[in-house]
Amino acid sequence: MKVVHAPGELEARPRAVALGTFDGVHLGHRRVLETALSTAPALTPTVVTFWPHPRTVLGNEVRLLTTLERRLELLAEAGVEETLVVGFTLELARMEPDAFVDELLRPIGTELVVAGADFRFGRGRRGDLATFEELGLSVERIELVPGISSTAIRELVGAGDVEGAARLLGRPAEVDGTVVSGDARGGTLGYPTANLRVDPDLLVPAYGIYAGRAAGHRAAVSIGTNPHYGGSERRVEAFLLDFEGDLYGERLIVELWRRLREERAFASEDELVAQITLDVEATRAAERPI
Repeated sequence: MKVVHAPGELEARPRAVALGTFDGVHLGHRRVLETALSTAPALTPTVVTFWPHPRTVLGNEVRLLTTLERRLELLAEAGVEETLVVGFTLELARMEPDAFVDELLRPIGTELVVAGADFRFGRGRRGDLATFEELGLSVERIELVPGISSTAIRELVGAGDVEGAARLLGRPAEVDGTVVSGDARGGTLGYPTANLRVDPDLLVPAYGIYAGRAAGHRAAVSIGTNPHYGGSERRVEAFLLDFEGDLYGERLIVELWRRLREERAFASEDELVAQITLDVEATRAAERPI
């Protein structure tokens, strides 16, 4: 997929533009994308999205479901061939709706805008889908899928309900990070883990032990503070079953299939190892939720 950061980097040609933030690229977003991809074969399907998240720029705290890198990968997997990532700034938020269209959409040849029925843009959020029509663009309104939203998914993930989140995402919930060195305790216990450094803006599920997958292997995943060792800093650690190798410095996308239990301290290290063994057995038996 071709990714650009300015309208001038895309050839001006007739386009069907899927417009939105697309955090999580969930099932509701996929309806928007599928419409842009299929409604007008003569138009080049294109995504116009925003980074950073508009709500953060406007002073609201948002824990993201996906990094920009992961969002772009998911858009590519959905079949999108060209994406314009617009830098969202306060100046953009204050732009009049007609200027938004003239500066971002007309230069790339936009003829059709596809977006959720509640899409708003421009100064004071005055622009809506009817505004695009008033400015001469065709519009495909995508009705919201009941119960599916990035906000609802954040609530489920934040509560550790990764199976519920998967039903709205259309794929497993994930944690995306870079493998860094840890305390190496897992190796001494017989269960070496990959420790992830996660972008601070990314949502991490509720503390607990999860079954999932990473790098093509099933993974038992611990999210929390390692209370058995008196830890206080959040850690995301994945034990990859039947894996041998060095992952340090590599990006790792960890799918979370099921929450197995809460994290807790144990009476002894032997009891801890026995519980980890049970967690690994549960991970072997776990099924991908979707």
